[in-house]
Order: sequence, then C-alpha cells, then structure tokens
Amino acid sequence: MQRRTVLKGAALGSLAALGAGYWALPTGPAPAALSLEGAQQVLAELVDKKLVSLKGWSPTEVFNHCAQSIEYSISGYPELKPAWFRGSVGPLAFSVFAARGAMRHPLDEAIPGAAPLNQPGSQAQALQRLQQAFADFAAYQGELQPHFAYGALSHADYAQAHVLHLYNHLSLIRPA
Repeated sequence: MQRRTVLKGAALGSLAALGAGYWALPTGPAPAALSLEGAQQVLAELVDKKLVSLKGWSPTEVFNHCAQSIEYSISGYPELKPAWFRGSVGPLAFSVFAARGAMRHPLDEAIPGAAPLNQPGSQAQALQRLQQAFADFAAYQGELQPHFAYGALSHADYAQAHVLHLYNHLSLIRPA
C-alpha cells in the first residue's frame, strides 16, 4: 500500500513539475524556423564568425555536444536512462517541449557516456561537424535509435528535438 502511495505521489509531483516547467520555458522567438532547414540556416550564418559563450561550455563544445546528440540518434546513445523513465517521464518532458516549441535543460550536462567534447578542437571544425550531422540526419532513411531520455521517437519528432536542443544551447552563444 505504501509503495502505491509513493508511486502516485511521485507521478503527481512529476506532472506538477512538468506543468510548471511548461510555463517557465522561454516564449521569445526562435532564431529561425523550428525545422531542420531553419537550424541549418542558423548554423550557416555562424560560419567564419568569432563566437563566445555567456557561460558554461565554449561554442566548440556546444557544437560538438549537439553533433553528438544527432549522431547518436542514428548510431545509438552510449547509455540510456532506465526503461521506466524512457516510457514515462522522458516522453512527457518531450511532449511539453514540443507543445511549447522550446526546450530548457541544463546547458552544461553531457550526454551520459558520451565522448569528451574537445574533438574536433576548433570552432570552425566543430561547427562543420554539426552541419554535417544535421545533413546526415535529414538524409537518413533507416531506423532511428531510442533517445537516451525520451525513448523511441519518429524522424519528425527527433528532428524537432534536435532543433529545439540546438536553439536552447544557442541561447548562450553570441558574436565576440
């Protein structure tokens, strides 16, 4: 009986936190359309620009991190959250982000089990890697791997997740 009460309380607490989180998400305009093409346009505009990060990771690390996420959606994430999470809290969080058209997550939190963010080491190379990852994802026709937190996503949902993820990280990057 106590276990059921604890589980119900945890579920209700999660729903309340997600509901509050929905309203706390940014409401300003996205840097471009919420599409793969919009993200690719934003990235093209960053080529040959000196960029700085307002806090946390450098632009190079951000580009490598976002590229990793896209690459892992095709090849498989190194570590997954537990199945119960990927079947409940994760998809619920993604649905909130998708409905709001904005994502907010810790901007210095690495993908579990991911390689360090220092390769490639230059901003230009990391940006090129990210552009290539978006191009590869757009052209990919095969089965996508489960997201480490959201679980199974369709190509369209993954595209939206990747774009929202990028735009969230770009909120801390400015021209030098």
